[in-house]
Amino acid sequence: MITTAPTVASIIAARKAAGHGTFVAYLPVGFPDLATSIDAAVALAENGADILELGVPYSDPVMDGLVIQQATQHALAQGFRLRDVFTAVEAIRARVDIPVLVMTYWNPVMQYGVDRFADALVSAGGSGLITPDITPDSAADWIATSDRTGLDRVFLAAPTSTDARLAQTVQATRGFVYAVSTMGITGLRIDVDAAARTLVSRLEKAGSEINCVGIGISNADQVHQVLQYADGAIVGTALVKALADGGIDKLAQTAAALASGTSLD
Repeated sequence: MITTAPTVASIIAARKAAGHGTFVAYLPVGFPDLATSIDAAVALAENGADILELGVPYSDPVMDGLVIQQATQHALAQGFRLRDVFTAVEAIRARVDIPVLVMTYWNPVMQYGVDRFADALVSAGGSGLITPDITPDSAADWIATSDRTGLDRVFLAAPTSTDARLAQTVQATRGFVYAVSTMGITGLRIDVDAAARTLVSRLEKAGSEINCVGIGISNADQVHQVLQYADGAIVGTALVKALADGGIDKLAQTAAALASGTSLD
């Protein structure tokens, strides 16, 4: 039986109370196959991930780098179907008691039916959606449906967003605001970190209480650095690469290493 997962906000608050930031871990559903992707997500939860972000493979990703694109294209070639997302969420939640967010471009949700998708996600034990390619002013159907179902809705904010857009994003978001940054590029880390810090500061001024930073974070030092000013660090590419290169054992080692950076000391 699938129990109700702890909320994203409650997990982040509990981690903070314990002197830690939150480690949000991403993997695509269906890579390298559905069963392995389920086992891989469970391994993340068992090796330090506080919140899982499951990506929906999509034929036209606008936000993903090459490593994730290759993984999602492999999943599609293996026969991934949208219903596999609900199968994966339910199987994962039967084994680990942490929130599972689904990251999806909006077209698959529209094609499936917004209410139908949300109801299936709730039934599977999912916690909400991260939606990278819709903004709050174009998400009226999703906002209404998530209000009805209680699902979290995570919108993205970028350094280029206007103050008005940030305020709108903060007001519409539930769970955390996904602050888009880039880290780890040789020679640019200080500048990029300053951009991420500035974005989080702007979000806080706009009223955001929970902010997680993602894109480009790949090691424990970067996780620790981000958690000095943000509530959570989101890691994707480093985990997908570990799974591709060394299977679940390598993935587990990488997750544990990343989790070691969450202490706020």
